[in-house]
Amino acid sequence: MVDLSSPSGNAGGARPRSLVEDRAARVRFRRALAYMAMTLVAPGSAQLLAGNRKVGRVALRIWVGLVVVGVLLMTISYFDHGFALRLAFKPTLLLFARLGLMAGAIAWAALFVDAWRLGQPLTLRMEHRRWAVGVNGVLCFGVAGTLLFGAHLVGVQRDFVIAMFGDGDVTGAHDGRYNVLLVGGDSGASRWGLRTDSLTLASIDADTGRTVLIGLPRNMTNFPFKDGSVMDQQFPDGFDCDDCYLNGVNTWVGDHQDLFKGSDDPGMDATISAVEGITGLEVNYWAMVDLQGFRDLANAVGGVTINVRQPIAIGPTGDVTGYIEPGRQKLSGDTLLWYARSRATSDDYSRMARQKCVMNAMLQQLSPQTVLTHFEQLTKASEGTLSTDLPASEVGRFMDLAMKARNQKISTLSLVPPLVNTADPDISLIQDKIQETIDKAEGDGPAPSKHAKKPKDMNEGSYGSYADGYTANDTGDLGAAC
Repeated sequence: MVDLSSPSGNAGGARPRSLVEDRAARVRFRRALAYMAMTLVAPGSAQLLAGNRKVGRVALRIWVGLVVVGVLLMTISYFDHGFALRLAFKPTLLLFARLGLMAGAIAWAALFVDAWRLGQPLTLRMEHRRWAVGVNGVLCFGVAGTLLFGAHLVGVQRDFVIAMFGDGDVTGAHDGRYNVLLVGGDSGASRWGLRTDSLTLASIDADTGRTVLIGLPRNMTNFPFKDGSVMDQQFPDGFDCDDCYLNGVNTWVGDHQDLFKGSDDPGMDATISAVEGITGLEVNYWAMVDLQGFRDLANAVGGVTINVRQPIAIGPTGDVTGYIEPGRQKLSGDTLLWYARSRATSDDYSRMARQKCVMNAMLQQLSPQTVLTHFEQLTKASEGTLSTDLPASEVGRFMDLAMKARNQKISTLSLVPPLVNTADPDISLIQDKIQETIDKAEGDGPAPSKHAKKPKDMNEGSYGSYADGYTANDTGDLGAAC
């Protein structure tokens, strides 16, 4: 007789028990991994299939809803680039997004743990059990960690918006343009108060983003203030006191605070009244960067690439320690600051031209990808360095205009010699020239003469000469001049 209980039973007998157990173990292991994969792709699907179906339905519906909302937001953002930017600067929305990401991290991690439980880990072989624990741990901590890091970034953005932007009044465009005063301030230890050493009025088309940069020299004097302003009442014949220059308005106000009762920022209010009196344009908003913190912004994005056209001295007059050599190169924060501020071997007007080249370079190089890549560094560098009265609700609009401006030529006009005598400026001439430049940028100005005299070298860019002017200070295409 044949012993049917023996593993070597007849050919028609049952398979050896070890092979059946191996196959069953592999099936259980694959099922456990499948539950985890299902939770990764569609949270709640594992519970809907083999666990608490009520929990599974709720989780899956939330997931599907979030996917639909995400696709909808991406679609809208594709056609309206400013939409996502406007959302990114709403503090209340950012708060809900942060809380949602934190809750999502906890809930998704719980679903992974439950998916591991549904895989019946105690029925798995030891090696399979270890693999299941490892895979589940990687997925659980990977997904939860990603969501928590996202919540951290959202929190950083919210803190930045609250600290940087206010909730002031929104102002409309003037004659179809927004005028934003860009100020470079220097509050060095050897100075009383803050001097506005760099003043540029950006006039931006409200629809196209076409921008005209109007540079105002820091050493201008005998200029008028806006009619009816506090400064106009103090200086009805212009800013004609001893050593009274445009960059000293803020400092003068610091010694006469009693004249500006009720003003949140009298120094900036007075500076704006000066800019409006000179240019004849009404300022919508202002933004100031502390030049001592400017280096942090440049370092936060890994430097800015500049086409240096002539040796630029590093160090103040009389204490030059080196030079930035000519050539296209990426400048770090300290070096870029000297490129923008040095006048040891040049003059104020050359410096103004170089500053416009820095503005153009940053506009072109600070793409959305760069900002996202260096997001946290940028926000940290901006805190305490940047200040503005631009309402948070308007940030998206101006970011959208900046994106449009990247694809267009930028025009410049600096109110410097030989066009303007900074000691005794012709205000009527200045305002006529500004309007002419804006009209040309809009395509409404007269066509250029075929015989118009061109600069000796259009590549002179940011240096040129005192007598002939500096190309970047007066050009219809700043990118080409730099």
